[in-house]
Amino acid sequence: MARAYAAFDVFVHTGTCETFGQTLQEAMASGLPVVAPARGGPLDVIRAGVHGHHFDPDRPGALQEAVCGVLADPLGRRRMGAAGRQDALQRGWAPVVDQLLTYYGRVTHPAYDRRVAI
Repeated sequence: MARAYAAFDVFVHTGTCETFGQTLQEAMASGLPVVAPARGGPLDVIRAGVHGHHFDPDRPGALQEAVCGVLADPLGRRRMGAAGRQDALQRGWAPVVDQLLTYYGRVTHPAYDRRVAI
């Protein structure tokens, strides 16, 4: 996989039903800027303008516009790739699970209107 990612200038993910984004994180760990839809998991993984760009999958031409924008800016592409790599290196299973538990801890139970203890 590392060789495949190394051959890319940008990683483009077009799936609109992605829930977690493992391939996005793999691309980021490889130092690639990422272009992904502004839906689901990519919204949590990719910080627009920092790691890459989101595109509106319902707007014709949005994908092309986002990819061409990244390709047209070599310095920005390297900056986004480096930022994505730094972010990906901080994401291991322990921090991800801790973050998930924090999210669950913020959820209120509608029947009791209080926080659910985890």
